[in-house]
Amino acid sequence: MEYLGFAVELAREAGGVLKHYMNREKHVELKGRANLVTVADKESEALIIRRIRERYPSHAILAEESGASLGSEAKWIIDPLDGTTNFAHQYPFFCVSVGFEHAGRIQCGAVYDPWRDEMFSGARGLGAFVNGQRMQVSDADALSNALVMTGFPYGVREKMDTAMSQFRAFLIESQGVRRGGSAALDLCYLALGRVDGFWEMDLHPWDTAAGTVILEEAGGRITDFSGGPFSVYGTQIVASNGRIHDDMLAVLRTLG
Repeated sequence: MEYLGFAVELAREAGGVLKHYMNREKHVELKGRANLVTVADKESEALIIRRIRERYPSHAILAEESGASLGSEAKWIIDPLDGTTNFAHQYPFFCVSVGFEHAGRIQCGAVYDPWRDEMFSGARGLGAFVNGQRMQVSDADALSNALVMTGFPYGVREKMDTAMSQFRAFLIESQGVRRGGSAALDLCYLALGRVDGFWEMDLHPWDTAAGTVILEEAGGRITDFSGGPFSVYGTQIVASNGRIHDDMLAVLRTLG
């Protein structure tokens, strides 16, 4: 697919920007108490937007730092640096995420981890891959045997009770819970079978656009907290290998 190849190119090129700044001054700024932005975010996003406008000038773009631009039914949804807080602290869990949407449906996406040099990619009907090798979700069939991931919203201090009650419930019911700090990578790790489930609230389209199509093409299942259809424009996500999905929904249901 033409757009998938371009998404991979963009993610890798922008990943080069992140590599450049890994061990350099990052010029960290605060957008909120726990919401950071660095020079790497800005330069990575500028590169991606410039390349899209050169190749597809009529396409719309939705980017974390620049907001949205109008265009055709074709839209690029990008996060130039997912995991900025990790990046700012030299914690090796961050990535570039590039998703492509057409007529309201995410068609393909690429997520690149420059620290591990892992390129995750997927497109509707074409499968999901990491560095060219096909991916498949895990075969864990019970939440009690599963390793699950989550993330906390930037406004977690205002939603502490909800976040902690969810974390506690999954900690009790699962084999373990991890908090990575990059939703895009969380979804890719789920697609690769490194973890078995993922949930989070208050996400944005650029957090999930690429990762969700990659996960679904690897055999995963994605819904909102009630088990309804997932949208990247929604605020809730429950994702799994499919086998433990109902168990995860049941945990969230008990919390109201």
